[in-house]
Amino acid sequence: MDISWWLVAVFVIDLAIRITAIIVVPRNRRPTAAMAWLLAIYFIPFVGVFLFLLIGNPRLPRARRRKQERINEYAREAASQIEGGTLRPNPPPWFPSVVRMNSTLGALPLVGDNDAHLISDYQESLDAMADEIRRAEKFVYIEFYIFQSDVATDNLFRAMEEACARGVTVRVLLDHWANRWKPFYRATLRRLDAMGADWHLILPVQPLKGNTQRPDLRNHRKLLVVDGLVAYLGSQNVTDSTYNLPKNIKRGLHWVDLMVRLEGPVVTSVLAVFLSDWYSETDTVPDDGSEVAVPSPTGDLDCQVVPSGPGFEFENNKRMFVELLHAAQKRITIISPYFVPDGAVLDAITSATARGVAVELFVSEEGDQALVYHAQRSYYEALLRAGITIWMYQKPYILHTKGLTIDDEVAVIGSSNMDMRSFGLNLEISLLVRGEEFIRELDEVASEYRRLSRQLTAEEWAKQPLRSTVLDNLARLTSALQ
Repeated sequence: MDISWWLVAVFVIDLAIRITAIIVVPRNRRPTAAMAWLLAIYFIPFVGVFLFLLIGNPRLPRARRRKQERINEYAREAASQIEGGTLRPNPPPWFPSVVRMNSTLGALPLVGDNDAHLISDYQESLDAMADEIRRAEKFVYIEFYIFQSDVATDNLFRAMEEACARGVTVRVLLDHWANRWKPFYRATLRRLDAMGADWHLILPVQPLKGNTQRPDLRNHRKLLVVDGLVAYLGSQNVTDSTYNLPKNIKRGLHWVDLMVRLEGPVVTSVLAVFLSDWYSETDTVPDDGSEVAVPSPTGDLDCQVVPSGPGFEFENNKRMFVELLHAAQKRITIISPYFVPDGAVLDAITSATARGVAVELFVSEEGDQALVYHAQRSYYEALLRAGITIWMYQKPYILHTKGLTIDDEVAVIGSSNMDMRSFGLNLEISLLVRGEEFIRELDEVASEYRRLSRQLTAEEWAKQPLRSTVLDNLARLTSALQ
């Protein structure tokens, strides 16, 4: 009798879980994600429910969402005060509507008279940022997903120490979860304390201190602002190109990245992103950064900063990418280490090839994250069949650059991958640039990547073993769990 009642109880609980899941899971969630979660809950009810409670909410906690509303209002106010400069004449017909959409969703304007230059050498970019910090007179604002004091970054840290010693304010934001398990985490924090930098962890997961949210919601931005006059942003973290991880060193893996140095009115937009993130963690806006000299016009590029992440109502970066892909008339170049598109992005890319647009995709031959690597591979057949050229950057290097070029008109560079994590879970920063000078620089980088890559052919892909296909497709299913 006891056993029969136990079975009835299990059946009732299981049924309640399934009914509740049908009501709760699909609400305000894309159909693919909802279906993936429902399958997980139906096939492995208790494990599926546990995982859903742990990582099933793609939104920031309610208190942070309310704070984000205030941040967005601050960004709109800051945007209204940004000097717009002189915009380039004769934009393509579709460009103003993309800019307007970005402004509506991300609250930062398109500004002209900017100068932007790419730095594609890993150590050179670290040293260039160090040199910039040494020229600082008022403040240095640093925000990076991964921020480690090691041999490769020692010059940058010494520059920070020198800045602090001469009275320059140095403020640092670093993602908690991304750094918590890195080899030099505590040594880095001790060095920041010793130099007198004002630092804070971003999105800390510290339940005992009341900091609880989905642990894989991360701030993936990489940026530096010096005196409000010069800014850097891009894909590179402040760490050795191996990330100092034994598994990477054993495999000989090194990261390949790209940073952009900015001058002109757009620097104020990058500053606004940092200040909003600082406010998010501290409830304060620094006085030394809230009133700065307006950056002087230095170039002829039109630039727009597009922040995105779970604090925004819509996926700002994905919508921008989709609109640009649909606008292309001649060519598209995509550089994305983690390319796991949703239906809208995939349709936009394959539609482009159908109307005669030449599309190139640069990815890594070798992956550093197994699930993402296999999920990405699951799209290669459809992409090759659509006529897309896939370049695989040869191992042991991980191509970590994130870039997009549309025709000879517009480029995007920043921290955002073209995957569901960057679209829905990570806080990202992207830079939209109009100007053939910048396009030429990015094309030169792509040419070098092409030289160091091999082309994946449909014939080669058809020879993939069955086990790889199974792994790829299973990984593709898990990628939808948001």
